[in-house]
Amino acid sequence: MSKSTQAVGDGWKFIHDMATDAKWTPGLREIFDYRDLGIKTGTNGDYVAHLIRHNGKKMKDEVQHWHVHDCNFQFVLVLNGWATFEYEGEGVKTIRKGDAINQIPGIRHREIACSEDYEVLEIVSPANFQTRVVPAPDA
Repeated sequence: MSKSTQAVGDGWKFIHDMATDAKWTPGLREIFDYRDLGIKTGTNGDYVAHLIRHNGKKMKDEVQHWHVHDCNFQFVLVLNGWATFEYEGEGVKTIRKGDAINQIPGIRHREIACSEDYEVLEIVSPANFQTRVVPAPDA
């Protein structure tokens, strides 16, 4: 059966990612460290789940410009701190500890600011999604 006709979960593996073995690495943004939770491997790239936390660096980056993620699904749960984003058609939103976002595919957005204790759980499909800087939406 080809991958496109397989049922969801076919070939997926059980993953137990232990906090005691956590490895934090650089990722999309230089001001954040990322902890891969093993979901990319466990789902054969159908999804990725990672923890993202501020690493104390103070610098601007491309994600503070308007951008989109080329994905089918993106879920964010704020575990600590806060961040303020602007979303096309939704305006400025500040997300805080305990808040969750279902970020619709292709929505233009930009980060305005985040706290130094900002930490989130992010789940995205597919795992190997791209991020592209785009023009600002029409006012």
